[in-house]
Amino acid sequence: MNIFIKGNFTHTIFIWMLLSSSAIQAQHTYTLDECYTLAKNNFPLIKQKELIAKSNEYNISNIEKGILPQVNFSGQNTYQSAVTSISIPIPGFNFQAPPKDQYKVYGEVDQPLTDLYTVKQQKKLQEANSKIQQQSLEVELYKLKDRINQLYFGILLIGEQLKLNNLVDDDLNSGIDKVNASIKNGIDFKSSLDKLKAELIDNKQRAIELQAQRKEYLDMLGYFVNKPIDENSTFEKPASPNTNLSINRPELTYYETINQTYSIQKKIIQNSNIPRLSVFLQGGVGQPNPMNMISNSFSPYYIGGIKLDWSFSNLYNQKNKKSLLDIDKSTNDLQKDIFVFNTNLEIKQQNNELTKLNKLISTDDELVSIRSSVKNTSKAQLENGVISANDYVKDVNAEDQSRQNKLLHEVQLLIAQYSLQNTTGN
Repeated sequence: MNIFIKGNFTHTIFIWMLLSSSAIQAQHTYTLDECYTLAKNNFPLIKQKELIAKSNEYNISNIEKGILPQVNFSGQNTYQSAVTSISIPIPGFNFQAPPKDQYKVYGEVDQPLTDLYTVKQQKKLQEANSKIQQQSLEVELYKLKDRINQLYFGILLIGEQLKLNNLVDDDLNSGIDKVNASIKNGIDFKSSLDKLKAELIDNKQRAIELQAQRKEYLDMLGYFVNKPIDENSTFEKPASPNTNLSINRPELTYYETINQTYSIQKKIIQNSNIPRLSVFLQGGVGQPNPMNMISNSFSPYYIGGIKLDWSFSNLYNQKNKKSLLDIDKSTNDLQKDIFVFNTNLEIKQQNNELTKLNKLISTDDELVSIRSSVKNTSKAQLENGVISANDYVKDVNAEDQSRQNKLLHEVQLLIAQYSLQNTTGN
């Protein structure tokens, strides 16, 4: 019997621990920075980072292999209509004309020397192009912040609205209690009670709508961060960020990275005009011997030396190619200037919004205090039968509206501050 009790008690403790653990997990407190990080790591585009890095490795490897010796194997069998012959008799020498069908099999190793110099610029260009791709990716990922801001601050706003909704419930329930007492004392009517009860139902319906909207925001944020967010989870209200109006956006780095490629490309154009120098070694067998025409048997041979190739065709369009690069650079600079212009315009608009919200918030506290005082007076007047339930409800709603406005302005101020921070990139 004691064993049975002990077993049941242990089982109960185990279940209680599991339930407690689940409750703790469900009540996780999220921060704005945490949501930024989770959303960025979960966004499908983040996988492209590895692909860009891997592609860059392969391209660099291919460029480096361009300086390795080039090995070629060739063979040929030819039949000629005529061959070299000597018809002049030479005492003591019998020249046998080579056969008209001839064979040659050989391999050639060519080691470029000039490419050891030019490949350096090609690697620089590849690295720069890879950085452009990476920075373009950062620009796209940066746009996530604005979407997370909208959801995160929306959840904060609705949470505070639900708290105010509960305060209205308390005020209405308090009014209902007072009207009930007045009805018992014969100084009020049931219609007054019904008006307050109807207003209480309306307030509860507003709470249902707010909870449904909050659940929708939670689901959307959960999709971004790739984890379900329980309705019991809490969200930390972030502190006001420091205001810095200098632009530090990833787009600026993107434009600068593109500009770095133009000087590299100009050097590559110049390098295309230098002579191509290489050393080579060719060896094989042939009939007749390619190095000795008087030997008609299959004979091995080899030849080595230095080769120089110099093409002047690139000189014809070198100037035009450089001019096109200058046009591309000017276009890129123009796009950067347009971006900076539009961003500064947006900063001015957001700064004006901040000024307006700060002014509104400075008067909110005074308005809430006045509305609260009027409501408290109405509560006493309702209890004494001086005013109707309608008048009391109006004062309750007026106070609630003033609190809602204050709350809305405070959250709007935070949103505006973080929007400004997101616009400047600071």
